[in-house]
Amino acid sequence: MRLKWYGWLGLAWMAVAQTLMFLEVEPVHQWFTPIIWTGYILFADALVLRLRSRSLIHDRPREFVMMAWLSVLFWLVFELYNLRLANWYYVNVPDNPWLRNLAYLWSFATIFPGLFLTSEWAGALLKIDLGRQYLPPRRFGIWWKVSVVVGLLFLVVPPLLPYTISRFLFGFVWLGVIFFLDPINHWLGAPSLIAEWEGGRLGRTLALLAGGALCGVFWEFWNFWAGAKWIYAVPILGDIKIFEMPVLGFLGFPPFCLECFVLYQFARRVLWGRVWAPSDPGLERVV
Repeated sequence: MRLKWYGWLGLAWMAVAQTLMFLEVEPVHQWFTPIIWTGYILFADALVLRLRSRSLIHDRPREFVMMAWLSVLFWLVFELYNLRLANWYYVNVPDNPWLRNLAYLWSFATIFPGLFLTSEWAGALLKIDLGRQYLPPRRFGIWWKVSVVVGLLFLVVPPLLPYTISRFLFGFVWLGVIFFLDPINHWLGAPSLIAEWEGGRLGRTLALLAGGALCGVFWEFWNFWAGAKWIYAVPILGDIKIFEMPVLGFLGFPPFCLECFVLYQFARRVLWGRVWAPSDPGLERVV
Protein backbone atom coordinates (compact mmCIF):
# COMPACT_ATOMS: atom_id res chain seq x y z
CA MET A 1 0.00 0.00 0.00
CA ARG A 2 1.28 3.44 -0.89
CA LEU A 3 1.40 6.30 1.58
CA LYS A 4 -2.00 8.03 1.69
CA TRP A 5 -2.33 11.57 0.41
CA TYR A 6 -2.63 13.05 3.91
CA GLY A 7 0.70 11.44 4.83
CA TRP A 8 2.39 13.44 2.07
CA LEU A 9 0.44 16.49 3.24
CA GLY A 10 1.80 15.93 6.75
CA LEU A 11 5.36 15.68 5.47
CA ALA A 12 4.97 18.85 3.42
CA TRP A 13 3.35 20.57 6.40
CA MET A 14 6.31 19.63 8.61
CA ALA A 15 8.89 20.77 6.05
CA VAL A 16 7.22 24.15 5.58
CA ALA A 17 6.72 24.62 9.33
CA GLN A 18 10.35 23.74 10.07
CA THR A 19 11.57 26.22 7.45
CA LEU A 20 9.33 29.05 8.68
CA MET A 21 10.32 28.34 12.27
CA PHE A 22 14.03 28.63 11.51
CA LEU A 23 13.31 31.89 9.64
CA GLU A 24 11.35 33.03 12.74
CA VAL A 25 8.26 33.77 10.68
CA GLU A 26 5.27 34.42 12.90
CA PRO A 27 2.95 32.99 13.99
CA VAL A 28 4.65 29.70 13.05
CA HIS A 29 7.72 30.45 15.17
CA GLN A 30 5.65 31.05 18.30
CA TRP A 31 3.07 28.32 17.61
CA PHE A 32 5.60 25.82 16.29
CA THR A 33 4.90 22.98 18.74
CA PRO A 34 1.21 22.34 17.90
CA ILE A 35 1.81 23.08 14.21
CA ILE A 36 4.68 20.60 13.77
CA TRP A 37 2.90 17.90 15.78
CA THR A 38 -0.24 18.26 13.67
CA GLY A 39 1.79 17.55 10.53
CA TYR A 40 3.60 14.71 12.24
CA ILE A 41 0.32 13.06 13.35
CA LEU A 42 -0.99 13.14 9.76
CA PHE A 43 2.22 11.54 8.52
CA ALA A 44 2.40 8.99 11.36
CA ASP A 45 -1.18 7.86 10.81
CA ALA A 46 -0.58 7.37 7.09
CA LEU A 47 2.59 5.43 7.90
CA VAL A 48 0.69 3.16 10.31
CA LEU A 49 -1.96 2.63 7.63
CA ARG A 50 0.73 1.62 5.16
CA LEU A 51 2.40 -0.76 7.62
CA ARG A 52 -0.71 -2.26 9.26
CA SER A 53 -3.46 -1.65 6.67
CA ARG A 54 -5.53 0.19 9.27
CA SER A 55 -5.02 3.32 11.35
CA LEU A 56 -6.62 5.70 13.79
CA ILE A 57 -7.60 8.62 11.54
CA HIS A 58 -8.37 6.49 8.50
CA ASP A 59 -10.53 3.86 10.24
CA ARG A 60 -11.60 5.40 13.56
CA PRO A 61 -11.95 9.18 13.06
CA ARG A 62 -14.51 9.59 15.87
CA GLU A 63 -12.16 7.85 18.26
CA PHE A 64 -9.34 10.11 17.11
CA VAL A 65 -11.39 13.19 18.01
CA MET A 66 -12.25 11.77 21.43
CA MET A 67 -8.60 10.78 21.97
CA ALA A 68 -7.52 14.37 21.33
CA TRP A 69 -10.02 15.71 23.88
CA LEU A 70 -9.01 13.12 26.46
CA SER A 71 -5.39 14.09 25.83
CA VAL A 72 -6.23 17.67 26.82
CA LEU A 73 -8.22 16.58 29.86
CA PHE A 74 -5.58 14.29 31.32
CA TRP A 75 -2.69 16.63 30.61
CA LEU A 76 -4.52 19.36 32.54
CA VAL A 77 -4.43 16.99 35.53
CA PHE A 78 -0.63 16.93 35.28
CA GLU A 79 -0.62 20.71 34.96
CA LEU A 80 -2.47 20.81 38.30
CA TYR A 81 0.24 18.64 39.83
CA ASN A 82 2.84 20.94 38.34
CA LEU A 83 1.32 23.94 40.11
CA ARG A 84 2.55 22.31 43.31
CA LEU A 85 5.64 20.40 42.14
CA ALA A 86 6.85 23.08 39.67
CA ASN A 87 8.93 20.87 37.37
CA TRP A 88 8.37 22.94 34.21
CA TYR A 89 7.11 26.32 33.05
CA TYR A 90 6.29 28.00 29.73
CA VAL A 91 7.93 30.99 28.07
CA ASN A 92 7.08 33.24 25.10
CA VAL A 93 3.45 32.10 24.99
CA PRO A 94 0.87 34.45 23.39
CA ASP A 95 0.00 37.47 25.53
CA ASN A 96 -3.68 37.37 24.62
CA PRO A 97 -5.32 34.93 27.07
CA TRP A 98 -7.69 33.52 24.42
CA LEU A 99 -4.84 32.85 22.01
CA ARG A 100 -2.68 31.48 24.82
CA ASN A 101 -5.38 29.03 25.91
CA LEU A 102 -5.97 28.01 22.29
CA ALA A 103 -2.25 27.30 21.91
CA TYR A 104 -2.29 25.19 25.08
CA LEU A 105 -5.44 23.35 23.97
CA TRP A 106 -4.03 22.57 20.53
CA SER A 107 -0.68 21.46 21.93
CA PHE A 108 -2.16 19.23 24.62
CA ALA A 109 -4.52 17.61 22.09
CA THR A 110 -1.56 16.20 20.15
CA ILE A 111 -0.02 14.26 23.08
CA PHE A 112 -2.06 11.04 23.06
CA PRO A 113 -2.34 10.72 19.26
CA GLY A 114 1.37 11.44 18.84
CA LEU A 115 2.38 8.84 21.43
CA PHE A 116 0.08 6.07 20.30
CA LEU A 117 0.66 6.47 16.56
CA THR A 118 4.42 6.53 17.14
CA SER A 119 4.12 3.35 19.22
CA GLU A 120 2.18 1.70 16.40
CA TRP A 121 4.63 2.45 13.60
CA ALA A 122 7.62 1.76 15.85
CA GLY A 123 6.14 -1.59 16.84
CA ALA A 124 5.46 -2.45 13.21
CA LEU A 125 8.97 -1.51 12.05
CA LEU A 126 10.55 -3.41 14.95
CA LYS A 127 8.28 -6.37 14.13
CA ILE A 128 7.00 -6.54 17.69
CA ASP A 129 4.32 -9.21 17.96
CA LEU A 130 1.71 -7.97 20.42
CA GLY A 131 0.31 -11.46 20.96
CA ARG A 132 3.61 -13.27 21.43
CA GLN A 133 4.27 -14.96 24.77
CA TYR A 134 7.75 -13.75 25.72
CA LEU A 135 7.75 -15.20 29.25
CA PRO A 136 5.96 -18.08 31.00
CA PRO A 137 2.54 -17.10 32.39
CA ARG A 138 2.43 -16.26 36.07
CA ARG A 139 -0.06 -14.97 38.60
CA PHE A 140 0.65 -11.79 40.53
CA GLY A 141 -2.00 -12.55 43.13
CA ILE A 142 -1.87 -10.10 46.02
CA TRP A 143 0.41 -7.77 44.05
CA TRP A 144 -2.63 -6.41 42.17
CA LYS A 145 -3.99 -4.97 45.42
CA VAL A 146 -0.55 -3.85 46.55
CA SER A 147 -0.13 -2.04 43.23
CA VAL A 148 -3.34 -0.06 43.76
CA VAL A 149 -2.34 1.00 47.28
CA VAL A 150 1.20 1.96 46.23
CA GLY A 151 -0.11 3.86 43.23
CA LEU A 152 -2.59 5.79 45.36
CA LEU A 153 0.20 6.79 47.75
CA PHE A 154 2.38 7.89 44.83
CA LEU A 155 -0.43 10.10 43.56
CA VAL A 156 -1.56 11.59 46.86
CA VAL A 157 1.57 12.05 48.96
CA PRO A 158 3.96 14.13 46.76
CA PRO A 159 1.80 17.30 46.53
CA LEU A 160 1.17 17.18 50.28
CA LEU A 161 4.86 17.36 51.17
CA PRO A 162 6.89 20.58 51.50
CA TYR A 163 8.10 21.94 48.17
CA THR A 164 11.75 21.29 49.10
CA ILE A 165 10.86 17.58 49.01
CA SER A 166 7.94 17.39 46.58
CA ARG A 167 9.91 18.92 43.69
CA PHE A 168 11.96 15.72 43.59
CA LEU A 169 8.93 13.43 43.38
CA PHE A 170 7.22 14.03 40.03
CA GLY A 171 8.48 10.63 38.84
CA PHE A 172 6.36 9.00 41.53
CA VAL A 173 3.27 10.67 40.03
CA TRP A 174 4.09 9.23 36.57
CA LEU A 175 4.45 5.74 38.03
CA GLY A 176 1.55 6.17 40.43
CA VAL A 177 -0.96 6.37 37.58
CA ILE A 178 0.25 3.01 36.23
CA PHE A 179 0.31 1.26 39.61
CA PHE A 180 -3.07 2.62 40.67
CA LEU A 181 -5.14 2.56 37.49
CA ASP A 182 -3.85 -0.41 35.49
CA PRO A 183 -5.26 -3.07 37.88
CA ILE A 184 -8.54 -1.15 37.90
CA ASN A 185 -8.59 -1.32 34.11
CA HIS A 186 -8.25 -5.08 34.33
CA TRP A 187 -11.11 -5.34 36.82
CA LEU A 188 -13.24 -3.20 34.49
CA GLY A 189 -12.50 -5.49 31.56
CA ALA A 190 -10.35 -2.92 29.72
CA PRO A 191 -6.96 -3.77 28.16
CA SER A 192 -4.33 -3.65 30.91
CA LEU A 193 -0.58 -4.04 31.05
CA ILE A 194 -0.53 -6.15 34.18
CA ALA A 195 -2.93 -8.70 32.64
CA GLU A 196 -0.64 -9.03 29.65
CA TRP A 197 2.39 -9.40 31.90
CA GLU A 198 0.62 -12.23 33.72
CA GLY A 199 0.19 -13.93 30.35
CA GLY A 200 3.86 -13.37 29.50
CA ARG A 201 2.91 -11.02 26.65
CA LEU A 202 5.30 -8.06 26.59
CA GLY A 203 4.80 -6.88 23.01
CA ARG A 204 2.40 -4.02 23.74
CA THR A 205 4.62 -2.78 26.58
CA LEU A 206 7.72 -2.85 24.36
CA ALA A 207 5.93 -0.98 21.58
CA LEU A 208 4.66 1.68 24.00
CA LEU A 209 8.11 2.09 25.57
CA ALA A 210 9.63 2.54 22.13
CA GLY A 211 6.96 5.07 21.17
CA GLY A 212 7.51 7.04 24.36
CA ALA A 213 11.28 7.15 23.87
CA LEU A 214 10.93 8.33 20.26
CA CYS A 215 8.33 10.96 21.11
CA GLY A 216 10.59 12.22 23.88
CA VAL A 217 13.32 12.91 21.33
CA PHE A 218 10.85 14.54 18.93
CA TRP A 219 9.30 16.70 21.65
CA GLU A 220 12.61 17.96 22.97
CA PHE A 221 14.17 18.53 19.55
CA TRP A 222 11.23 20.56 18.27
CA ASN A 223 10.73 22.35 21.59
CA PHE A 224 14.37 23.48 21.61
CA TRP A 225 13.89 25.51 18.43
CA ALA A 226 10.36 26.78 19.07
CA GLY A 227 9.54 30.36 20.00
CA ALA A 228 7.02 29.45 22.70
CA LYS A 229 8.41 26.52 24.68
CA TRP A 230 8.57 24.79 28.03
CA ILE A 231 11.58 24.97 30.33
CA TYR A 232 12.34 22.36 32.97
CA ALA A 233 13.15 23.06 36.59
CA VAL A 234 14.29 19.51 37.38
CA PRO A 235 16.35 19.57 40.62
CA ILE A 236 18.60 16.57 39.79
CA LEU A 237 21.40 17.19 37.25
CA GLY A 238 19.27 20.00 35.86
CA ASP A 239 22.23 21.72 34.18
CA ILE A 240 23.26 18.70 32.09
CA LYS A 241 20.85 18.92 29.17
CA ILE A 242 20.11 17.54 25.74
CA PHE A 243 18.10 20.31 24.07
CA GLU A 244 15.98 21.76 26.93
CA MET A 245 15.64 18.45 28.77
CA PRO A 246 17.98 17.44 31.64
CA VAL A 247 19.50 14.11 30.66
CA LEU A 248 17.76 12.14 33.42
CA GLY A 249 14.43 13.47 32.20
CA PHE A 250 14.61 11.36 29.05
CA LEU A 251 14.17 8.28 31.23
CA GLY A 252 10.66 9.48 31.98
CA PHE A 253 9.30 9.39 28.44
CA PRO A 254 8.97 5.58 28.01
CA PRO A 255 6.95 5.10 31.24
CA PHE A 256 5.00 8.26 30.39
CA CYS A 257 3.70 6.46 27.31
CA LEU A 258 2.63 3.50 29.47
CA GLU A 259 0.89 5.93 31.78
CA CYS A 260 -0.99 7.59 28.91
CA PHE A 261 -2.04 4.16 27.64
CA VAL A 262 -3.44 3.28 31.05
CA LEU A 263 -5.30 6.60 31.32
CA TYR A 264 -6.71 6.28 27.83
CA GLN A 265 -7.90 2.70 28.31
CA PHE A 266 -9.62 3.70 31.55
CA ALA A 267 -11.48 6.55 29.85
CA ARG A 268 -12.17 4.37 26.81
CA ARG A 269 -13.80 1.74 28.99
CA VAL A 270 -15.87 4.25 30.97
CA LEU A 271 -17.10 5.96 27.80
CA TRP A 272 -17.61 2.76 25.81
CA GLY A 273 -20.84 3.02 23.83
CA ARG A 274 -21.79 6.30 25.50
CA VAL A 275 -19.79 8.92 23.63
CA TRP A 276 -18.45 6.75 20.84
CA ALA A 277 -18.24 3.05 20.07
CA PRO A 278 -14.60 2.03 19.58
CA SER A 279 -13.78 -0.91 17.40
CA ASP A 280 -12.67 -4.18 18.96
CA PRO A 281 -9.42 -3.54 20.93
CA GLY A 282 -7.67 -6.62 19.58
CA LEU A 283 -3.98 -7.38 19.43
CA GLU A 284 -3.50 -6.04 15.93
CA ARG A 285 -2.70 -2.55 17.21
CA VAL A 286 -1.08 -0.95 20.24
CA VAL A 287 -4.08 1.06 21.41
